[in-house]
Amino acid sequence: MGVTMSLFGDGLDAAVQKAFTRPAPRSAPAQMRYLVKQLGGTRAVARMLRISQRTVERYVKNQIRKPRPDLAARLEHEVRKRWQPQIRARARRRAATTDGIVLDTRARLGYTAPIGSTDQDRVRHLTVALPPQYAARLFTAQEQGAGDQELKEIAAEALKEVYFQDHGRRAGSLEEVRFTDIEHLEFGL
Repeated sequence: MGVTMSLFGDGLDAAVQKAFTRPAPRSAPAQMRYLVKQLGGTRAVARMLRISQRTVERYVKNQIRKPRPDLAARLEHEVRKRWQPQIRARARRRAATTDGIVLDTRARLGYTAPIGSTDQDRVRHLTVALPPQYAARLFTAQEQGAGDQELKEIAAEALKEVYFQDHGRRAGSLEEVRFTDIEHLEFGL
């Protein structure tokens, strides 16, 4: 199965992780001990990481120090997912209520508009501060298990309102923003 890569989901996680006050455990034994403490035992960690309970115990006792690459990636992912939950929640809440979120992207952007306007797609590099309601929608959708496509649609709608329409001051007849060929995507809180 492995760790799935999600451009938008991972980008949102990376933005929240910048708010952490302490670094997550780096070594495999320290990461394993952290997960054992969080999940309440070696059996639960072994099941989650798809390894034997004895292997988990050997990491905890520092008898094994260097995991194979696929296990190292799963271990890193599971620790980061659980690290500093209160700080993670506070950062998300602040972005969703007062601060908003910044979207920095280099992608092909275009839009659907009435005939006679220039709606040609082109690669643009945008850094746009999105209002709190879009941060809230992105985080809520992510927590409910939304995939990259749904998160991309929310981001495209936000770009339509904030960048293309300037909060209703221009391009009022704009119908849809196309957000494709993403070369770079980063979120900031």
